Amino acid sequence: MHSHPEAADTLIVGAQLYDGTGAPPVERDVAIRDGRIVAIGNLSNWLAEEVIEANGRALAPGFIDVHTHDDTHVIQSPQMLPKITQGVTTVIVGNCGISASPVSLKGDPPDPMNLLGERDAFQYPTFAAYVEAVNAARPAVNVGALIGHTALRSNQMDRLDRAATAEEIDGMRAQLEEALANGALGLSSGLAYGSAFSAPTEEVMALAEPLAAAGALYTTHMRTEFDAILDAMDEAYRVGRHAHVPVVISHLKCAGPSNWGRSEEVLKSLEGARRMQPIGCDCYPYNRSSSTLDLKQVTGDIDITITWSEPHPEMAGKLVKEIAAEWGVTQQEAGKRLQPAGAVYHNMSEDDVRRILSHPATMVGSDGLPNDPLPHPRLWGAFPRVLGHYARDAKLLPLEEAVRKMTSLSAHRFGLAQRGEVHIGYHADLVLFDPARVRDAATFENPQQAADGIDAVWVNGVLTYRDGAVTGERAGHFVARGAASKGDAHGAF
Repeated sequence: MHSHPEAADTLIVGAQLYDGTGAPPVERDVAIRDGRIVAIGNLSNWLAEEVIEANGRALAPGFIDVHTHDDTHVIQSPQMLPKITQGVTTVIVGNCGISASPVSLKGDPPDPMNLLGERDAFQYPTFAAYVEAVNAARPAVNVGALIGHTALRSNQMDRLDRAATAEEIDGMRAQLEEALANGALGLSSGLAYGSAFSAPTEEVMALAEPLAAAGALYTTHMRTEFDAILDAMDEAYRVGRHAHVPVVISHLKCAGPSNWGRSEEVLKSLEGARRMQPIGCDCYPYNRSSSTLDLKQVTGDIDITITWSEPHPEMAGKLVKEIAAEWGVTQQEAGKRLQPAGAVYHNMSEDDVRRILSHPATMVGSDGLPNDPLPHPRLWGAFPRVLGHYARDAKLLPLEEAVRKMTSLSAHRFGLAQRGEVHIGYHADLVLFDPARVRDAATFENPQQAADGIDAVWVNGVLTYRDGAVTGERAGHFVARGAASKGDAHGAF
C-alpha cells in the first residue's frame, strides 16, 4: 500500500546532518513547512515546492553568534551580509555593557558606546521601542538582545567615573525590568572600560537582582583580561551567585605577553566554579582583539594597528609605533593625537586561543564591529574559520563539536527556545555548507570578504542566501527569551 505523499515548502535531500547536539553526522533528508522543521529521515515519498540536493554536504542548525555589536546594524543594514554569509541565523546584541537601548543620550555616546554609532544611531529610549524597530526592519537574521550596564549608567548618571548612588541604581533597575518584561535575554557589563570601571561589584550585584525572576542571565566583559584575570573571574562568579543567575564570560582570553600561557590556570578556575554554579564563556578564533583605542594598552610591548581615527583617518591600517616614528613622538603621544580611534591589539598567544576555543564550555562569538571601516576579520570570518581552519585543517576539534559550540550550546545558554538543533518542530534556521571547502576569506588586510563554502542559509524556513548571493528574502525577527528547551535554563552549562 502506498502512503499518501506529504507536502513541504522545502525539501533538503541527501545531507550529512549535524544536528547541533555534538552527535556524529548521519545521512538524512529534512523537510520544512511554515518556517518549521516538519520531518527528518528518508523522505523520498515527500513532495515539495523547492527541492535542494545536498549531495552529501553538511546540513547544520543556523549558527548563533552570541557575541555581537550589531545592535544598530540589524536596523540600518538589515541584509546583514557579514553574518548571513557565514551561516549565522541569529545574533545576540547588547554585549560588553553597551546596547542601543534603552538609551537617552545627553551628548555624544560615551566610549565604547560609540562602537554602535554616532549620537543619531541611539533612537530607542525604551527596549520596547528597539524591539519594534528590529521587527519593522525585518533583518535577514533573528535578533536576541542583552541590556548594557554602561548604557544604563549613561542614562542615569551625570558622570561615569564614580559609583552609582542607590537612587541611580533604582533608576537603572527600573529600565532593566522594562527590558526584561519585553523579552531581553539579560544584563551585560563592560567593567574593563573607563565608563564602567568605577562601578563597584556591589553596583553590578544590585543591578543583577531582577534577572533570576525573568530567567535571564549575566554576561561580562570582565574588569580585566590581563594579569589580574583570576580576580576578575571571581568577581563575575560572585555576581552570578548573588543574583542566582547563570554567567557567561565574554571573549575569554589571556591578554598581554605577561599573561601568555595562563589559559590552563584560567580554564581550571572556570571548571572549579562550574561545579558550584552555571558558568560558560565565548571566544572568537583569532589571536588579536579589537575595540576603541585605549591609551592604557599603548605600552610598547605589543603591536597595535589603528583601524580608524577621527582626527587622522589617513592612519587607518598603520601600527601605532609606525605612526609615532613618522610623527617623531612617543607611542603614548601618538595614541593621544589619534583619539577617538579604533584599534586591533596583537595581544594573545595562539596556544591560549586554541586551548580556550576547544574547551567544552566555550561557545563561538564573533565580537565583530560592523561600523569599523577596517574591521577585524572576525566580523565576516569567525564561524567558517572555526569550521575550516580549526576543525578541518588544524584538527583541533571534531566538526560536530565545532557545530555544537555554534548552535545548541548557545541556544540553551541564552534561552532561545526551539532553535540551535535540527529537531522536528523547531524553527527552520539551517545552513548547508561544504566541509571540504568551507573557510574564512576575510583577512586583517582585506577583512570585508564573504566566506567560501557556505552554500545555502534558511532563516525561519526562508532561503535567504544561496551560492554566494542573497536571495532578497529576509525573515528574521526579534527573539524574546524563552524557557530553555530541555530541562531548566542551567542544564546546558
